[in-house]
Amino acid sequence: MTPTLRGAALMTLAMGLFAAEDALIKGLSGAFSAAQIIWMLGLGGTLAFAAWMAASGRGVWSPVYLQRAVLRRSVFEVIGALCFVSALALIPLSLASAVIQATPLVVALGAALFLGARVGWRRWLAILVGFGGVLLILRPGSDSFDPATLLAVGGMLSLAVRDLATRTIPGTVSGARLSIHAFAALIPAGLILQAVLGIPVATPNAAQLGILALCVGIGMAAYLAVVSAMRAGDIAVVSSFRYTRMLFALLIAFAFFNERPDAATLVGVAIVIASGVFTLVREARLARAASKARRAKLDAAANEP
Repeated sequence: MTPTLRGAALMTLAMGLFAAEDALIKGLSGAFSAAQIIWMLGLGGTLAFAAWMAASGRGVWSPVYLQRAVLRRSVFEVIGALCFVSALALIPLSLASAVIQATPLVVALGAALFLGARVGWRRWLAILVGFGGVLLILRPGSDSFDPATLLAVGGMLSLAVRDLATRTIPGTVSGARLSIHAFAALIPAGLILQAVLGIPVATPNAAQLGILALCVGIGMAAYLAVVSAMRAGDIAVVSSFRYTRMLFALLIAFAFFNERPDAATLVGVAIVIASGVFTLVREARLARAASKARRAKLDAAANEP
């Protein structure tokens, strides 16, 4: 198996795990408020990552947690999680998953507007077409529009800002530290929201605790799979397999929640995915060309008398 094929397989596995986690969270929303689900998952994830880091010989605490960029990333991680979990509780799983597919397009747009990334007319066109696909999924103003879908949009936008914030964090800060910081931030955020809304804490039974533990375990396995995938093969090809999450979501939604998205939604999803894949591939191709040009310039300078 080639490195790229292995990376694609790992990315596909991770997306299947994330889709399964979304389905489990949606199932829990019938017994717990979104706020309580958030802080319970935050607590479980924090403990799991802390145990993993301690077992691997790394200290749990790090001064990088106080860096402004890390704090900014976790704030938007929290907002995105609150919005997306709330959306899962109120709208179909397939619809929430469809909206979240636009995240890479918003990241590309944000990188061009705020991080100085160079975006040519082809990628601008792909981004605009992709947003047209989002409008086709949402259909604002139509009889089928559900205002709760805006929670999924808020989650998608917040997660895109999180990814942009991640780009400003030095590469020396590990993904594990960013994850434990974000999970820890979910705990007070969920508790505060639950208190503000006046929602009483529901005591989970043994089965629900098992589902929560399974969510945490699946989330960690998916995280490790993504990290391994991004270190193998062609990053553009591997990254494009993130969109398999939508396929898994559709299958799970049909099998367990009896959801059947209409034709317009499926067409919108196809447009968003095609635009996103084009944007990823185009960005990676230009990055490789720029890297090759830099190496050629350095070689030329080294060979000068």
